[in-house]
Amino acid sequence: MECTVSWTGATGARSGMGFLAETGSGHVLVMDGAPDAAKPEHGGQNLAPRPMETVLAGAGGCAAYDVVLILRRGRHDVRGCSVRLEADRAETEPKVFTRIRMHFLVSGKAIPASAVERAVALSRDKYCSASAMLGKTAEITTSFEIAEVT
Repeated sequence: MECTVSWTGATGARSGMGFLAETGSGHVLVMDGAPDAAKPEHGGQNLAPRPMETVLAGAGGCAAYDVVLILRRGRHDVRGCSVRLEADRAETEPKVFTRIRMHFLVSGKAIPASAVERAVALSRDKYCSASAMLGKTAEITTSFEIAEVT
């Protein structure tokens, strides 16, 4: 796996703290910092997600992917899956995540709660590489709900 991240302020008249990530799979992701009135040279232009937001989103994507795959492999009629993540960060540098809460909303037909609970636990404890890495500094908790689709 590879990725190249380039500062967009390094060319032309652009300024700020924007970055463009080009992934090995041929995709592009834009990141930017928050504006900083006290130190404008340190701030971004609020044009894209913050780098740490993309880390959190990656963990959510990894976990949701696992949950859907596990439920499908169990032949459950899963129709949707979303995960809301909330994270706390350390007060001092490096401001790593210290606590991450993941709440899954799984929709489908007649999916047993035990199957969703198992899928979420397997993702958190075994399969999700992002959660495994973030779990080194953050307490990760999970919850879920099921929406029945008719």
